[in-house]
Amino acid sequence: MTIQDQLLNDMRLAMKSKNDVMKNTVRLIRSAVQYEEKANGEIASDDVVIGVLSRMARQYKESIEAYDNAGRQDLVEKEKAQLEIILGYLPEQLDRETVFEIAKSIAEDLGASGMNDRGKVMGALMPRVKGKAEGSLVNSVVVEILESIGEKGPGSVD
Repeated sequence: MTIQDQLLNDMRLAMKSKNDVMKNTVRLIRSAVQYEEKANGEIASDDVVIGVLSRMARQYKESIEAYDNAGRQDLVEKEKAQLEIILGYLPEQLDRETVFEIAKSIAEDLGASGMNDRGKVMGALMPRVKGKAEGSLVNSVVVEILESIGEKGPGSVD
């Protein structure tokens, strides 16, 4: 079953059970996916849907932070509930240690020698962790690895 099929089923269930938060969130997701389909001119694959969901999750996290800083706890709770639903459709997220190990392996395979190889490492790493790790986490891990290589010299990754 594709993610889009799951979204449609979940929306039907939410409508039957009168779960407005779920119904509205799934509608928002489906709308964003449809917008992406129109922009690309083709039916969205699960990879495209995961990209849309990842983007939405990042936006919700930013909104939660902004509402929290503004003291709008009512909106924070609403956004958190919607974020939880969005995260439910994403693949299990990788922890920092797992991303670090994958990135370290790629840096070693590419023979990265410092920060000047960041683009190569990120280019090889992102397809492997797409939808499974936030870009900011991946970037910080790659920078950490490449800075340590730069300090110790090429070919030495801890």
